[in-house]
Amino acid sequence: MILNIACLALLTIGVVIFFGAVIGVLRFPDFYSRMHAAGISDTMSTISLLTAFALFQLHDLSWPNLLVVGKIFFIVAFISLTGPTSTHALMHAGYQRRNRPPVRKQEPDEDMT
Repeated sequence: MILNIACLALLTIGVVIFFGAVIGVLRFPDFYSRMHAAGISDTMSTISLLTAFALFQLHDLSWPNLLVVGKIFFIVAFISLTGPTSTHALMHAGYQRRNRPPVRKQEPDEDMT
């Protein structure tokens, strides 16, 4: 029962974070902000969802299920290492290719105050 609640909570958290990433990609002003929203949220939500799947496999403590849990945690470790690295590489390549600085918040003019 407690394992089911933990799985459901992790699945819900993962889906909510995915929706937050979608909103960030649609609403943020420039390439760098969008990549940040997509990279961070994608990594966190995938880790949350895969952890929920691994916990669900622990209902039956048989050898094949433990192997599945081990494989899922190897996937989580791989995503934890490669997700932020690939996001950084994409942002760096975009910066070198476009040579545009990130959008900064504009200060109000003195005439308007």
